Amino acid sequence: MRKLLIVLLGSTALAACGQGGEKPAAENREAASSPTVTDNAATVETETARLNEWFKEKWQEELDFSPLFKTYLGIKEDNDKIDDFSEAADDEQLAWRRAAVAEMENEFDYDRLTPEGKISYDIYAYQLEEAERSLPFRRRGYVFHQMSGPHTNLPNFLINFHSVDTAEDMDAYITRIGGVSRALGQALERAELAASEGVRAPYFAYDMVINQAKALTAGAPFEGEGEAPLWADAQAKIAKLLEDDAIDEEQAEIMRGDARDALVAEFKPAYDALIAWLEEDRANVADQASGASSLPDGEAFYNERLANYTTTELTADEIHQIGLDEVVRLRGEMETIKEQVGFEGTLEEFFVFLREDDQFYFPNTDEGRQAYIDAAEEYLGYINERLPEYFGVLPKADLIVKRVEAFRERDGGAQHYFSGTPDGSRPGIYYAHLSDMRSMPIPQLEVIAYHEGNPGHHMQISIGQELTGVPEFRTQAGFSVFSEGWGLYSELLAKEMGAYEDPYSDFGRLTSEIWRAIRLVVDTGLHSKGWSEEEAVQYFMANSSAAEGQIRSEVRRYLVIPGQATSYKIGMLKILELRAKAEVELGDAFDIRGFHDTVIGGGAMPLSVLERRIDDWVASQKSS
Repeated sequence: MRKLLIVLLGSTALAACGQGGEKPAAENREAASSPTVTDNAATVETETARLNEWFKEKWQEELDFSPLFKTYLGIKEDNDKIDDFSEAADDEQLAWRRAAVAEMENEFDYDRLTPEGKISYDIYAYQLEEAERSLPFRRRGYVFHQMSGPHTNLPNFLINFHSVDTAEDMDAYITRIGGVSRALGQALERAELAASEGVRAPYFAYDMVINQAKALTAGAPFEGEGEAPLWADAQAKIAKLLEDDAIDEEQAEIMRGDARDALVAEFKPAYDALIAWLEEDRANVADQASGASSLPDGEAFYNERLANYTTTELTADEIHQIGLDEVVRLRGEMETIKEQVGFEGTLEEFFVFLREDDQFYFPNTDEGRQAYIDAAEEYLGYINERLPEYFGVLPKADLIVKRVEAFRERDGGAQHYFSGTPDGSRPGIYYAHLSDMRSMPIPQLEVIAYHEGNPGHHMQISIGQELTGVPEFRTQAGFSVFSEGWGLYSELLAKEMGAYEDPYSDFGRLTSEIWRAIRLVVDTGLHSKGWSEEEAVQYFMANSSAAEGQIRSEVRRYLVIPGQATSYKIGMLKILELRAKAEVELGDAFDIRGFHDTVIGGGAMPLSVLERRIDDWVASQKSS
């Protein structure tokens, strides 16, 4: 639930919410595990079963905190409600989580659990520890910024996740349009509280959020040309009900009127209030962006963010140095490809060539945008055919490639993934920002498709959601270092699977990997070492062929979400380390399918827990 609410609210400090064995057959969706046979096997299984039943009850209690998350999971319950975004609601959920963990510790014997049961216990306890660490800093994160926030995420949620199959579903949708007003007001109150403590997003975030908010309130039924996004979506959903004979024209007209009223009387005033506050408070924001170290308690806040996003005790200095070392290593691999394609000049000149030559971009037209999506689908089709050679478990959910909705699209914005439903009824979505095709280089297209789709996020998140052999809370657990580490690992894995036949695409893969190494340097530089926005941009451009629009957008992303950018490379390095260790210990008995199923066959988890899981799997393989 934590991962969804952070996206919806935009805050990086929501304190109240949580975040092996034989390779299973593709149709068997139980978690890969490596139980230890003991003299008390029956007792162990009984205690674990009892714990899992308790987790089931607690999961239902946790779901009741978030009607939106129920919808996200495809559960049509409380379908007309929107979550409480207030600090008081955070406090209530944190108190619940404290009580739940205390109950778990009192009621269950850890030593009598199976290895898989211990993992569940440890993850559940870790989520509370994570929430407690973030509590002192809940007013340090930016509620509204260009990457996310309720101003764009709530409308996006209604458009893409609130399914309408019946008249009741549409009535609930309309009620939720009105409910956005209360939620947005609560989020604005949190932004005002943060501002009262000297915490304001950078100047560019204010400007972009104002533009995003205005885009959502322009056009019918408001003023301006065209149709506002939610009005267009409401009409489309009503039209589909009519087409399906779920309603008649009289009902449809009533629904249109109700939707219009909700938008004009409730939705629009809430956005007007947000815009007015942002425009007024913009005068209090410096014209130069600063990192987390400039905030009150900034150093401690950033250290907490690093611990949260990496699930390690690595310091900012250590992460910075890892990044510098990885940049040097990857530049060496880039030199090899530069020579392979016969480019005469320095690596920096090769970066400029790739950044500026027209052959590396689709036209900035609708045809060029569709060509980008078509190419991504073609690459994903190729890799999908190879998946059974590297995985025993495959996802049920389909994957679609889609352009980001206009009201939240940004030039050079990071491509991203939204998961489908656990039952596969709604597909996963790989989103691409295509407003500026000069920010979408063709050499990076293939690697990004694998990262966001298969064998990356779609593979890992879908399989996690579809697990049946672990408590349900684990199928929805969110640990950035695990998910993004897997996404980056999958880019390299795709090469092992035969991808990147074009050397420029292989250079694009290296561009993506060095991008994540640069993130270690730049994120810590901005938030711990006092780097300016322009210093970060120049370091990035000196070590990458990424388009300048991409780079500037990326640096601004790091500025508004401190620490998150470090999770990719740290997670990838750990997965590679664990694989190398397993290959050495198992020798010819190492099975890549079993390894991958063990890594992603138990849902997302902290790196220390993942390491123990892999160690258990290796031990089970040795004894089999």
